[in-house]
Amino acid sequence: MNRTLKIASVLLAAAVAGPAMPQSAVDEIAKYRLQLQDGNPADLWEARGEDLWKQKRGPKNVSLEQCDLGKGPGVVKGAYAELPRYFADADRVMDLETRLVHCMVTLQGFKQADITKRPFGGPGSRSDYEALGAWITSEAKGYTMAVPMSHPKEQEAFRLGEKMFFFRGGPHDFACATCHGQTGKRIRLQDLPNLTERGDAQRAYTTWPAYRVSQGELRTFQWRLNDCFRQQRFPDLKFTSEASIALTTFLAKNADGGKFNAPAIKR
Repeated sequence: MNRTLKIASVLLAAAVAGPAMPQSAVDEIAKYRLQLQDGNPADLWEARGEDLWKQKRGPKNVSLEQCDLGKGPGVVKGAYAELPRYFADADRVMDLETRLVHCMVTLQGFKQADITKRPFGGPGSRSDYEALGAWITSEAKGYTMAVPMSHPKEQEAFRLGEKMFFFRGGPHDFACATCHGQTGKRIRLQDLPNLTERGDAQRAYTTWPAYRVSQGELRTFQWRLNDCFRQQRFPDLKFTSEASIALTTFLAKNADGGKFNAPAIKR
C-alpha cells in the first residue's frame, strides 16, 4: 500500500507541475495503472483462495478439490475462461460464484442460506468468494476466453443477459447500455468501454476480478455488476441469481477470443 501511495504522489506532483508535452488524461491514467501492476495486492487474496480450496471444511470436513468447474473434478487451470457454462449435475448455467456455492453445499455440506449471507468483503471482513475467485481466475491467466454456447440453456442465458443489458428502468431511466453501449463515452476522466464491441468487451471483462486501490479490496465480477445496479438506482442484483448469471453470460461471451488477464488492478 505504501508503494501505491508513493506512485500516486509522484503522478499527482507531475500533474501539478504540468507535463513537458500535452498529454490526455486517459494516457496519464493508463501510465498510472501500468506502474501499479508490479506488486498487485491481489496476490494476498490468491494465496488465501488456494488455501481455502485445499482446506477441509464444512459439516462433511472435505476440501473443494473435487469441485468440477467445467473441466473435470479438481481441474482449475483455464476453467474460468470457459465460464459461465451449463452444468448437467445442477441442470442450470452457472458462473464461478454460483458453482462454488453448489460445491460448498454438495461436497462440504454447508447450508446455502448460511454461505451466501456475505458474498462481498467490506470494512473489517473478507469474503471467501473473493479469495477463491482470485486464485481460480489467476489460474486462467493467458487462456483464451471461450464461453460455450451449444446447450439450449446457455443460449437462453445469453439472450436474457442481452435483454437485461439494454433494458431501461429505474428513477433515471438507465440501462447497462446507457454507459456501455456506445464508443467514446466517459464519466469524468473514466473512459467507458463499449461492451457490445468485441475489443472493448475483451479488454474490460478479462481484467476482472480486480484489486481496487480506492477501496483497498479485491472485487469480483459479481460485485462489479451489483455496483452498476446500485449506480443505476436499481434493486440489488441478487448474488448467484439467474439474472446475474445471464448478464455475466452475455458479457463473457462478448469477450470471446480475448486473453484472460486477471486479477488485475484498478483505480
